[in-house]
Amino acid sequence: MLLAVPLAPLVGSALAGIWGTAFGGNKIGRSGSHSLTILGVLIAFVLSAITLSSVVSDGARFDQTIYTWMVVGGLKMEIGFLIDSITAMMMCVVTFVSLMVHIYTIGYMEEDDGYNRFFSYISLFTFSMLMLVMSNNLLQLFFGWEAVGLVSYLLIGFYFKKPTAIFANMKAFLVNRVGDFGFILGIGLIAAYTGTLNYGEIFAKLPEIQNTALPGTGWMLVTVTAICLFVGAMGKSAQFPLHAWLPDSMEGPTPISALIHAATMVTAGIFMVSRMSPLYELSDTALNFILVIGSITALFMGVLGIIQNDIKRVIAYSTLSQLGYMTVALGASAYSVAVFHLMTHAFFKALLFLGAGSVIMGMHHNQDIRWMGGVRKYMPITWITFLLGNLALIGTPFFSGFYSKDAIIEAVHATHLPASGFAYFAVLASVFITAFYSFRLYFIVFHGKERYDQNPDAHHDDHHAHDDHHGHGHDAKPHESPLVVTGPLVLLAIPSVVIGALALMPLLFGDFFKGVIHVDGAKHGAMAELAENIHGWLPMALHGFTGTPFWLALAGVVSTYVLYMLKPEWPAAVKASMQKIGVYQVLEAKYGVDWVYENVFARGSRLIGTGLWKAGDQAVIDGLVVNGSWKLVGRIASVVRWFQSGYIYHYALVMILGVFALMTYFVWLNK
Repeated sequence: MLLAVPLAPLVGSALAGIWGTAFGGNKIGRSGSHSLTILGVLIAFVLSAITLSSVVSDGARFDQTIYTWMVVGGLKMEIGFLIDSITAMMMCVVTFVSLMVHIYTIGYMEEDDGYNRFFSYISLFTFSMLMLVMSNNLLQLFFGWEAVGLVSYLLIGFYFKKPTAIFANMKAFLVNRVGDFGFILGIGLIAAYTGTLNYGEIFAKLPEIQNTALPGTGWMLVTVTAICLFVGAMGKSAQFPLHAWLPDSMEGPTPISALIHAATMVTAGIFMVSRMSPLYELSDTALNFILVIGSITALFMGVLGIIQNDIKRVIAYSTLSQLGYMTVALGASAYSVAVFHLMTHAFFKALLFLGAGSVIMGMHHNQDIRWMGGVRKYMPITWITFLLGNLALIGTPFFSGFYSKDAIIEAVHATHLPASGFAYFAVLASVFITAFYSFRLYFIVFHGKERYDQNPDAHHDDHHAHDDHHGHGHDAKPHESPLVVTGPLVLLAIPSVVIGALALMPLLFGDFFKGVIHVDGAKHGAMAELAENIHGWLPMALHGFTGTPFWLALAGVVSTYVLYMLKPEWPAAVKASMQKIGVYQVLEAKYGVDWVYENVFARGSRLIGTGLWKAGDQAVIDGLVVNGSWKLVGRIASVVRWFQSGYIYHYALVMILGVFALMTYFVWLNK
């Protein structure tokens, strides 16, 4: 049964990718492609739900090798499954969101030429993500890690004739390779010092190496290993400064923004660190590092969301900020809280991305929020579901995002690591910022003056730049999306509202993660302090109305309402004043991170490459070694050939001269 979970989407992907495309003669067509892939993901979801039920109700566990690939000097490289509470939960989240995205795609990609290919890709992505979360060893985890990166590359560059899409997918691929270099170094250190890649065996051997120093340095081995592994998480989960790929990845079609860049792939790093919690509990240095990186990401990436005008990019920067929150929770040793926010965020962020896609469809593939407005009355289902997702995102009491987000803030406040002061400020400030950019987007799109008929460029869409797919001009009124699009929005809105209250106590203070996530309570007491302050979903929500985060969020919403509904001329004045002092230019340049990558690293590597090519390859290898050797041989030969004239009298003369020379030499010796 467990094998069927990842294999069902893989089979659907293969059938759609071969028989649904020109490669295999397109024998099953569009309906066949989406039916087979949806069936595969549906099977995976049903089996995942059964698995989660067995884990919760019966305490079922599974940890076995499925296939041994090779054994090298005692190091076993295996394919195996580890099914416990965190795995079962991740399986359900991945398959449910994927199922919603598959159904949604029927409507969103309806008239796209790459329809069948897209279904094959997203089903292949589901397989890759399932292999990642179900693994019981680092080898299989790394396989899934790289596989989701590969499929992400294919999906971001889905419109492969579009230059911006080609740039975005290459950028995502290269930035992730930087993180993956650190990740594989961490895996190598574990293999070298424990002799195994299996999770259980690694954790059993940690006491033996916890006081070991890295040879030749004063650094503790566990600290270096933990930080190397986290560098991989920084790339995959888009943490500063390896975050730059995620906003640009919005070049891909909207459904993959929901599937990859909100709910699943970007949370792989959070899952990995939580899975490796026994290692991270041994190093306060690594936890401080994680805390600082997460705080910077949560705060500064949220600020960038305020100035964005592309509806998908606003939500992309929101994803970066929320991933920062999860990372902060990891640094506070509140791993269960990080996973809790991972789960709640998956639902409401997928809802927001798919809601944005519905708006894009209704606005005839315009993505610029400056040319929207008043959409609420034309798209009531999209409006109400988007509002619910926004309320969950900003942490409104009783909504799912409130429980996980508030728990993170409390956990950071309770931790006593040196970096906790800055982290607490960052997560609190981010509450206001999140509310501001979220409701800026909401008010501009769904309320206020209608501006869709003023759009000078009606086609900045993530589809092909041609006439509108639905046969409307750019001044046509918005329209509600079909049921195949709005249905997934409703189904995602339900857990976005209720899942936080239902899961709060079991996930954070029950036995759900018992034996899976390990916290050293003596050194890191954040979870113990949380347990003293939280006594149920209802008291927590009621108390939330009196807490600082609620008032900060309310201030953000009110500020946005005043600026964009009551005084719409004020934002332009604020922007002008920010431009005078250079703040807006810094934000518009995204803190210069892209500039550094492009001008320091990219151009620097090109200069180094050019120098190595000209000095090393052309001058030394070609010029000195290769060409120099034959020139030397040629010059020697040009001299030697004068002694090989072919004339007998030349040779006779040389012989006579030689005899004369020898006779002279011996006569001189006798004297």
